[in-house]
Amino acid sequence: MAKTNKTKRPQLIKQEEQIGDIEDLFSEEDTHKIRASLLEWYDKNQRDLPWRTSTKKSENGENVQEEEEEEEEKRAYGVWVSEVMLQQTRVQTVIDYYNRWMLKWPTLQHLSQASLEEVNQMWAGLGYYRRARFLLEGAKMIVAEGSEFPNTVFALRKVPGIGDYTAGAIASIAFKQVVPVVDGNVVRVLARLKAISANPKDKTTVKNFWKLAAQLVDPSRPGDFNQSLMELGATLCTPLNPNCTSCPVLSQCRALHNSRNDESVMVMDYPMKVVKAKQRNDFSTVSVVEISRSQDRSQQTKSNSRVLLVKRPDEGLLAGLWEFPCVTLDEEADLSMRRKLIDQLLKKSFKLNPPKNCNVISRELVGEFVHVFSHIRRKIYVELLVLHLKGGKHVLFEEDDINATDWKLLDSEAVLRMGLTSSVRKVYSMVQKFKQDGTSNNSVPLRKRPKCS
Repeated sequence: MAKTNKTKRPQLIKQEEQIGDIEDLFSEEDTHKIRASLLEWYDKNQRDLPWRTSTKKSENGENVQEEEEEEEEKRAYGVWVSEVMLQQTRVQTVIDYYNRWMLKWPTLQHLSQASLEEVNQMWAGLGYYRRARFLLEGAKMIVAEGSEFPNTVFALRKVPGIGDYTAGAIASIAFKQVVPVVDGNVVRVLARLKAISANPKDKTTVKNFWKLAAQLVDPSRPGDFNQSLMELGATLCTPLNPNCTSCPVLSQCRALHNSRNDESVMVMDYPMKVVKAKQRNDFSTVSVVEISRSQDRSQQTKSNSRVLLVKRPDEGLLAGLWEFPCVTLDEEADLSMRRKLIDQLLKKSFKLNPPKNCNVISRELVGEFVHVFSHIRRKIYVELLVLHLKGGKHVLFEEDDINATDWKLLDSEAVLRMGLTSSVRKVYSMVQKFKQDGTSNNSVPLRKRPKCS
């Protein structure tokens, strides 16, 4: 195990200068040793994952496909789905999602017939929903063109959402193309093998990592080798606590060599730690609007009320997903201002205008919570607004003013079946719990019903 004590490292730059240019490739001897050692280790230690297909050498030395009856295209499709799901998501989380996805859409053709709403529902909880949309768009494009699944990096890069890494993974794992893959795990392994402390996000450094990875790819088992490199980074060569003593390529690791010869250097120094961009803060007020058939608050039940859901725009953050009516702000706002903004939204978008065409049965502040996106820290205020319509639904939702596909009125069970994001589910969960536990000090008395405008 590498040393974990933190001390000053004045000699790190000097040692880097002794190593030479980071573009230096592996020696031929090291290349062969790394290939052989990693593949041997991978064959014995690889995790059993549902999307994984590998080749192992039989006793007579011939390569044998583990899942022979799988067609090549289906294999490529499975690799594609898994790699997209694994972006920004832990393996253990992905397994169940992958199994459910493949059960519902076992082939590219099946997926191409799905709707975006179905895909989002299946994806709910994984986050980064743009990935799901790209999977659907890519499947539709490939099938519409009547072509086979792209089997080269060049062809794969033309599919929406497939970048260099995903293209390399599919091409090497499914089609045995001798091409590299470079993700965060691979960068870390290569940076330590070559003791590269340069900024791993720098364009020149990234190109050099691709060169190193390309040199190492085993020509006879490219897919397995690429997976072994990623597996090493995921299980042994981890960011904070690398298990160096169990590493199959410790003899070729310059970072380990440096740390053993200089107490001021640690394996974890490689690659350079990049300071993450600071998350910006914003605020959102969400109104869970229930349309009730009853004017009596005491008679409110699941069966006589419907919840309003709104579809987000097709572009931008969380594109095309469903949520409750909300307004996002760059600055904090008090309760009065938040309600005023919601009232304006409901009047403009849905013609909800108490007391003209509806009555406010109750309006209560449910609570607040913080939801963190990749680049945004959002404080979300939640309220429950129960309305009774005077003229019926048709008076409010006029087709000339709003597309019916952009909103839905659903009962509580239907809401729970929707493909909602984790933050929207959190909002609804808070509302459900609030209704079970009782009223709040923030309730608006019936005799003082506010106007929405």
